[in-house]
Amino acid sequence: MDTRQLEYFVAVAEELNFTKAARRLFAVQSTVSAGIQSLERELGAPLFERSTKQVSLTPAGTAGLPEARAAIEAVDRVHTAVAQTTEGLRGRLRVGTFTNIEFVDLPAVFSEFHRRHPLVDVQLGASPSGSTGLADDVRRGRVDAAFMGLPLHDLAGFHVLTLSRSAFVAVVPAEHRFAGRESVSLGELAGERWVDAPEGFGNRIALERGLAAARLTRVVTTETADLGEIPRFVAAGLGVAVVPAIYSRPTPGAVTIPLTAQKIDWTLSFISRPTPSPAVAALLELLEERFVER
Repeated sequence: MDTRQLEYFVAVAEELNFTKAARRLFAVQSTVSAGIQSLERELGAPLFERSTKQVSLTPAGTAGLPEARAAIEAVDRVHTAVAQTTEGLRGRLRVGTFTNIEFVDLPAVFSEFHRRHPLVDVQLGASPSGSTGLADDVRRGRVDAAFMGLPLHDLAGFHVLTLSRSAFVAVVPAEHRFAGRESVSLGELAGERWVDAPEGFGNRIALERGLAAARLTRVVTTETADLGEIPRFVAAGLGVAVVPAIYSRPTPGAVTIPLTAQKIDWTLSFISRPTPSPAVAALLELLEERFVER
């Protein structure tokens, strides 16, 4: 078997769709199908159950998938190790992120990374389901690492670098009855209309767990995937919000208020699989230099 066959296998297993797998690999679907069939003949067992409506892994496919991933990673490490002895670090680095992460200043970070490792090609991408989707992308190998807003206890099984912690604050319209208050509680806000990120985003998960712990419910009437835009939606009168303080920028028409007795916070972290690749390790080193207090 060759590495390309294993790449076909992993891609189809993760996408459970031959068309999507081929698109992801920049290959023709017939080539991917032929590669899978060749691999199945060599292994002597079917890897997928195929029907007109769906694709699913067989028991043999489920058993072989982690080993296929490990084999691909091992081959990549061999290429990288040899190349480093003559050319320096090289290869591809796929990083998941989400919109409006100004605290990290991604252009500056990756400009410095490129200066240190000019032979590494960096690809940045987002997930429509926020941190939940990004964690799944890292777990399934769609990206090598990701910036992350999920609570730390949701990140078991990953290599985690904590970059920042931020308390939540309330944001209300300037004309709201709470606008002149020195503080406000989640209980007082619960009955309002809310603006928030979509489900699956780390800040929303942390906040909803805090609300659940206080036995509070709410109604989210406006959602936006850009956390930095939430105060603008609040200023437009679409509801109130509770966001990490680092996302609460001064906004005309909106007022930021500290929360009383709030015991929830938001953690920004950077995750990768348990054994980071050399390129991921180099980026981790750079992030530690910039953001981790000694």
